[in-house]
Amino acid sequence: MDSLDTAVLNQAREWVLEGHVVHLATVVKTWGSAPRQAGAMLAVRQDGRVVGSVSGGCIEDDLILRAQEGRLPAKPEWARYGVSQDEAARFGLPCGGTLRLVIEPLKDCDWLEQVVATIRTQQLIGRWLDMSTGLSVLTGARPGQLTEVKEEGCHFVYGPHWRLLIIGANQTARALAQIATMLEFQVIICDPREEFTADWTMQGVTMQPGMPDDAVLEIQTDERTAIVAITHDPKLDDMALLEALKSKAFYVGALGSVRNQAKRRERLLSFDLSEQEVDRLYGPVGLQIGSRTPAEIAVAVGAQLVQVRRALEDERVGGLSQPPVTGP
Repeated sequence: MDSLDTAVLNQAREWVLEGHVVHLATVVKTWGSAPRQAGAMLAVRQDGRVVGSVSGGCIEDDLILRAQEGRLPAKPEWARYGVSQDEAARFGLPCGGTLRLVIEPLKDCDWLEQVVATIRTQQLIGRWLDMSTGLSVLTGARPGQLTEVKEEGCHFVYGPHWRLLIIGANQTARALAQIATMLEFQVIICDPREEFTADWTMQGVTMQPGMPDDAVLEIQTDERTAIVAITHDPKLDDMALLEALKSKAFYVGALGSVRNQAKRRERLLSFDLSEQEVDRLYGPVGLQIGSRTPAEIAVAVGAQLVQVRRALEDERVGGLSQPPVTGP
């Protein structure tokens, strides 16, 4: 299942190949309580059909009208919505929020095809857009790198900035992997039990061989990695947790009832984990929404991942210091 942004780029590519006039609008900067953050995208056809979102409100309506009337630009152009309180109210932006967009005509499918292909392999890729020429140049990218705005152009980053290691290849893992992919996580599954992995097929999800504790180390767990143990087998789950709770992972969770979590805590403390390290564990995993089925549990875990990640995302830093060299 594609992430939402991947779906926008792929649909835009198909429209261009079909001969439609297509424009891509991308949020590059926000002020105040803007409903969408930098990187959010919307593609709009000349007949008003759209995919994606930049505000969830009337900005989409304005872009649709401009497309239908042929008033969208022939080359990349800046646009700003919500500069005044009156305009913020008109475009449905809360609390005086302001959005700055780049609106560009899509004429070349080469960069679109390469970007879609790259992020479907769960990799990051960057694109430098020259505002004066409309030329796109693909670049490298790193996790956490922000959309960067310069007078002469913009640098966009596509693909997953965050990773999720799931211990267990069961139904809950499948549902969680689908949700996490849509949430722009690179998803990795580890389960040493061949009876669970023999028939596992899921596009865009990486299978990590070996034992769970080794997997935590081998993927080089960092501050943008979440780890969730859901095998229902304490031996396997606890092996992963022993390494995960000592790692830099921003989120570590384990499936199980309150009673089972209390027993797990005792077991973990009997090893070389400190009280502080064990206190990092989210267990029972996920927001408490009364979930029971695999899909409901996946929704609860996905929601908690968003909650924790959102608290960290405001601290992101990064970007190019200058536009990449495009040639002589």
